[in-house]
Amino acid sequence: MKLILLTALTMVAFAANSVLNRLALADQAIDPASFAAIRIAAGALVLWLLVLLRKGVIRFHFGGVVSLAAYMLGFSFAYVSLDTGVGALILFGGVQVTMFLGALVNREALPPARWLGAGVAFAGLMVLVWPGGSVAISPLGAGLMAAAAVGWGVYSLIGKGASDALANTASNFIFALPFGLVALLIVPELHATGSGVVLAVISGAVTSGLGYALWYAILPRMSASIAAIVMLTVPVIATAGGVIFLGENVGLRFATATVLVLGGVLIAAKPART
Repeated sequence: MKLILLTALTMVAFAANSVLNRLALADQAIDPASFAAIRIAAGALVLWLLVLLRKGVIRFHFGGVVSLAAYMLGFSFAYVSLDTGVGALILFGGVQVTMFLGALVNREALPPARWLGAGVAFAGLMVLVWPGGSVAISPLGAGLMAAAAVGWGVYSLIGKGASDALANTASNFIFALPFGLVALLIVPELHATGSGVVLAVISGAVTSGLGYALWYAILPRMSASIAAIVMLTVPVIATAGGVIFLGENVGLRFATATVLVLGGVLIAAKPART
């Protein structure tokens, strides 16, 4: 039960990240590079202070640093030229593929119910975010989101071996910061309002920094495939957050998607018969 509650809290943190990103970037309160850099910096500072209080040790982890930077920068820049629904499909579809491949490489047991649950849950995601009508897909935006998907999938797979969730997450944020600063130098036009900066700080310090540390704490206790499927609940929770905090309207499509996603997770999590 404790693992279920911690997982639910982590998914809420991830969904809150999505809402904060939409609030900041959709209203052009801040540019993607500045948002990503401030987000990483805020997370790095808070996590470093927490590790310092615990007298922990910060160690460089190449894979974690690069995969985190790829996810954060790719995600922020992709939505500049990519429809929200298409972006969500590429991101979560890519994460599923990456983590299931990781599970296969590590010879994780994947019973038929696991594949069925993943399919049902992803169908729910498609119901939720599939764009109406024809949508032009930017190759650059799609490529950036695919890179973000692989980055997050790899980051999560690495987290399964995390020995110290807080210190590992702090290390990843601290050493990923130079990537964010380089992005600031590449982008020709930077802009940030006070509200944009505040949203980036909250995203970095709370929903990313603490949320990712919690994710690294629970990942060693679940299989890679289950972790991948559980993440499909994030868009559903984020949509609910959009209704509550942004006044967005939802209808039958949201209800159908919620049933499919949660049903898929339950199917996948059902213990295999022996």
